[in-house]
Amino acid sequence: MDRWTSGSHYDQWMGRWSRLLAHEFLAWLDLPADLRWLDVCCGSGIITEAIVERNAPASIVGIDASPEQINFARQHRDQPNVTFQTGDAMALPFPDATFNVVVCGLGLHYIPSPVEALEQFCRVTAPGGAIAVYVWDYAQGARFLREFWDAAIAVDHEAATFDQARRFPMCTPEGLQSLFEQAGLKPASLHALEIVTHFSSLEDYWAPLLTGQGSAPNFMATRDRPTREAIRERLRAALPANSQGAIELPARAWAIRARNSGV
Repeated sequence: MDRWTSGSHYDQWMGRWSRLLAHEFLAWLDLPADLRWLDVCCGSGIITEAIVERNAPASIVGIDASPEQINFARQHRDQPNVTFQTGDAMALPFPDATFNVVVCGLGLHYIPSPVEALEQFCRVTAPGGAIAVYVWDYAQGARFLREFWDAAIAVDHEAATFDQARRFPMCTPEGLQSLFEQAGLKPASLHALEIVTHFSSLEDYWAPLLTGQGSAPNFMATRDRPTREAIRERLRAALPANSQGAIELPARAWAIRARNSGV
């Protein structure tokens, strides 16, 4: 149901918002320089790049299941202390206690077993190290996504089966807390990451939906042209454009962090 095979198209669809979230997330973590980081589900390398810019890590590894995304990250976000590689988040190819920090941004819910992944995060994190994750608030807070799914469902009832709020009930404070507890990560602290998504026009909002990368664009790729046009027109009526045609929508993600007890 979800396809992640193009770093450039991912950046067009989600990258600008992922970059804003990454900086909010790292500011909240507030970790010192010279740590060893692992970025799981690194995709095109946006979060990895933000860690290099903000945290001056001793080293950082970005790992993702998509070879295409990893190739894009190597080409566009290469740094002397950065390594990108393909790998399975549920079977991380690293020795125990390799990293000081393990993060996963906007990807935990796409892993078949999030609890198994979190257990792997614990294994490869040194005692006392940080494990932190963030996900979109699909049900309420990520308004640019909620507006799309509400319009799509009104036009085509089958859209409900693609809607991330329905597919990923873990993407709530309660869901994240439960996953961390199941993985033995407690106590854990939660935080709301708040950004504003700005689109210069309806076309700026619409064009990334046609890239085929991610849940909403994947859904759009399965619809015929009349259905797509009907969704577009419903969005035109629903989105709050100003007098210049620009659209601003608040967006929230939920972040959670815990320390590895080393037990």
